[in-house]
Amino acid sequence: MHVAFTPAEVERVPTAVVVDVLRATSTIAQALAGDYGRVLCCASVEDARALRERLGEGVLAGERRAAPIEGFELGNSPRDVVAGRGETLILTTTNGTRAIVASAAHADSVLLGSLLNLGAVVDAARGAGTDVEVVCAGVEGRFTLDDAYCAGRIAAALAGERSDAAEAAVRIATSFPSALDALRTSENPFHEQLGADVEWCAREGILDVVPRLARMNGAAAEVVS
Repeated sequence: MHVAFTPAEVERVPTAVVVDVLRATSTIAQALAGDYGRVLCCASVEDARALRERLGEGVLAGERRAAPIEGFELGNSPRDVVAGRGETLILTTTNGTRAIVASAAHADSVLLGSLLNLGAVVDAARGAGTDVEVVCAGVEGRFTLDDAYCAGRIAAALAGERSDAAEAAVRIATSFPSALDALRTSENPFHEQLGADVEWCAREGILDVVPRLARMNGAAAEVVS
């Protein structure tokens, strides 16, 4: 059991669990728990636009530095995707989707974790029966407390030998009385723009879905449940 606190620390592992609790992996879990059949995760805005043009379908969603992207139908909020607008969501975010694409190159299996699907993703990772690395998306390549907290919750629930980083994440997680306290304490520079999404993403175990990488669709990581 290992935790990579930033995508730059990712190692080659059988199973990776990517965490961007505020907000990409929470948004993806919410989308797949609803009416969307797949989420195509793109590292760049240009990749997202080119992918929709190539496919001829898909709802464009995402953000840059927590701000909406011009010409996109949706932002990067789990509240935006509760009601589906089609089969395919094409998502690009500042941190989370980049971490997903990066992890796809280093792991045999990639799962997406959040507090919303905490129990389900822990069960899936345990069921894989392999070494597990939780990959924190962070913010612009830097450590963030919110992702470290979520990683620690996952690490604490998984049996097995912990690396020093995994042990540190567990100790971070146990230092807070609640998930909401941890997410509110995090010095995420975009907290003011997140509004009610912080409370939404702090809810635990309300979704049974486990988003997982199905394949690479060009430059995009295609995620299904």
